[in-house]
Amino acid sequence: MPGARWIALVAAVVALGCGGGEEGEPAAERFRVALLTPGSIADGGWNAGAYEGLERIRDELGAEISHVETRTPAEFEEGFLDYARRGYDLVFGHGFEYQEAAARVAALYGDTIFVTTSGTTVRPNLAPMVFELEQATYLCGVLAARMSRSGRLGLVGGVDLPSIRSTFSAFGAGAARTNRAIRVSEVFIGNFDDTASAREAALALMEQGADFLMHQANDAGRGVFQAVQERAAAGDVVYAFGTNRDQNGMAPDVVLASAVLDLPGAFVEVARRVKERRFRAEPMRLGMVQGIVSLVYNPALRERIPEEVVGELAVLEAEIRSGELIVPRGQF
Repeated sequence: MPGARWIALVAAVVALGCGGGEEGEPAAERFRVALLTPGSIADGGWNAGAYEGLERIRDELGAEISHVETRTPAEFEEGFLDYARRGYDLVFGHGFEYQEAAARVAALYGDTIFVTTSGTTVRPNLAPMVFELEQATYLCGVLAARMSRSGRLGLVGGVDLPSIRSTFSAFGAGAARTNRAIRVSEVFIGNFDDTASAREAALALMEQGADFLMHQANDAGRGVFQAVQERAAAGDVVYAFGTNRDQNGMAPDVVLASAVLDLPGAFVEVARRVKERRFRAEPMRLGMVQGIVSLVYNPALRERIPEEVVGELAVLEAEIRSGELIVPRGQF
């Protein structure tokens, strides 16, 4: 039997799922799309971008939509099962961690399409979207190494997942390309919502000398920005990078740039393929060439970046887009 927490989550799903669809359209004929996220859609990043995509699917494709926050593997599977049993056409599991549960449920419900964001698992009705965020975090590593005074950089992750490690590895590769002596340290806090732990991790990295920090911690990333703001207010020259969405406005005095994913655009494109019966069960790789990944400077701090560095980054981005530069990424 599901626990009280799951019952509450399903109640929230039912309440949200009442919207969408054409007025008077039979329920069986509506295009129905659901989203499972591993954390809050108010995180200003990874989950917020996915939910914005879900809303755009409703607005642009006339879909009936629903969302539920799931934190554990058991909840992942229950979420997929619930939507499949109710006949949803498409269910997104937002993260690498959803692929095993999606595969189990996909084998039981062949009429529902399941899509995970990250991963390698493919079934006849299951495929991953693979965002090449590494292309932008690589550029962040170059930028940090060019501007760092200490020669030390820091990374704060939430859960230690291959997809997150891959973006960190690309950041390190970009930094090492610029300065072989640069030192990059990383800390994983074990979750995506403990802002206090992320703040403490960031402060510890700065105590070790890091003057540029990047996070991959979803909602907990706010703690990284808080820590950098504190050190900047104390007179230190320190900066942060946003990830997954344009987070420059979350801490405009210290976030130098953001490695951005157009999550909403990607979600709408995949949903359109499903609705139009053009879905193919294969990994969907989405990066700079497809217009999904970009490096976005904070206009409030743009003048602090030397023009020669901006020029170098523009050249590297062009090489990435042309295929001349292949950014290293993990095998997933």
